[in-house]
Amino acid sequence: MTLFSKTASNSKMLFLLILNQKNKICCLFFFITLLVFTSCKSKKKDTNNEPFAYQLPANQSINKGLIDTLNFITNSWYDHFLKRSGFNGGIIIAKGGNIIYENYNGTAHLNGNDTINANTSLHIASVSKTLTAMTILKLYQDHKLNLDDEYDKYFPGFDYPGVTIRTLLNHRSGLPNYTYFIDELKFDRHTPVTNQDILDCLIKRKSELKNISTADRHFSYCNTNYALLALLIEKITKTPYPIYLKKTIFDPLGMKNTFVFTKELDGKVNTSYDWTGMEIGQSNLDLVFGDKNIYSTPQDLLKWDRLLSSDLFLSKETKEEAFNPYSNEKSGIRNYGLGWRMYNFPNGYKIIYHNGWWHGSNAVFIRLIKEDATIIVIGNKFNKSIYKAKELIGLFSNLNSIGNEEE
Repeated sequence: MTLFSKTASNSKMLFLLILNQKNKICCLFFFITLLVFTSCKSKKKDTNNEPFAYQLPANQSINKGLIDTLNFITNSWYDHFLKRSGFNGGIIIAKGGNIIYENYNGTAHLNGNDTINANTSLHIASVSKTLTAMTILKLYQDHKLNLDDEYDKYFPGFDYPGVTIRTLLNHRSGLPNYTYFIDELKFDRHTPVTNQDILDCLIKRKSELKNISTADRHFSYCNTNYALLALLIEKITKTPYPIYLKKTIFDPLGMKNTFVFTKELDGKVNTSYDWTGMEIGQSNLDLVFGDKNIYSTPQDLLKWDRLLSSDLFLSKETKEEAFNPYSNEKSGIRNYGLGWRMYNFPNGYKIIYHNGWWHGSNAVFIRLIKEDATIIVIGNKFNKSIYKAKELIGLFSNLNSIGNEEE
């Protein structure tokens, strides 16, 4: 502005000054452009190096009066059934992603000062199977495998005809349970067993194994299936199972208190207790993962639930594959999909869930898909009342009690 206020007698000087300023501006513009371009390139490069993060959909709108009512009812149930029974852990009840009830009780180490809170990681036992199964289905969705591939396609020498990825997922493989045959084969109880050890036994010591059934003949819940699925994830991704889940699920979801137990964490995790409060030490089976060995919190599992409620991780069609009932040889509403237990009603209504129990830790993870409601309870002092959390289904549906089986 000061330049354009010069008098006409100084027009020549003004012109030269403007020209000089113009050149400076051009240089400055060029410098800024180069800086912005370089910055953009640098920023783009940095973005590529940042961990991937899921942008979960916003929580559904829910009436505050309804939240208050559900909170009051749940708190009464909690006080009467769970807390009174000596519950040691955490609970979350959510609707549309909104937490309507959350509570924690006890200490991570009984008689200690480490009060259990939202960041206390506890063993979720067989609820781990939901993460293993959905990871396999993601690989299937990404065309990295076929659910009806026989397992020996990936692990030659595995001589169990008819055992496919699908029969491992739905517990129809007919394989014996490693939690029993490891003892029967007289493994050293002081030497940790690995997933590879289980596969080696199935291949090299098949003649010594008992209770091998024909594949896909009937449902038989078996931890061996998911130990083998974890090996398959490692084979296909060329990444250790604990690292792969961290990279593809835990970190992108911000599940900061969730991890797979490994030998490096020995002595650094919260232990578990039997119902009397006696500490349960680790066994030689505590390094086997896929079927168990994930530590988490109710808040982190709610993030996992929200991811599954969206189509960001698995498509609607893939999830329908997971929630299809595969064991119909017996009448009744109880069934198993691909990594999920379910109550499958004649009218097509389903409740998807999974229980867990390992040592003194037990857990419940219930998903009411139609109502978009979630019930999560985790404890590290064995407590059968945790399984009574199914009674809270009545908060969201008209169903009566449907049983409290433990595993």
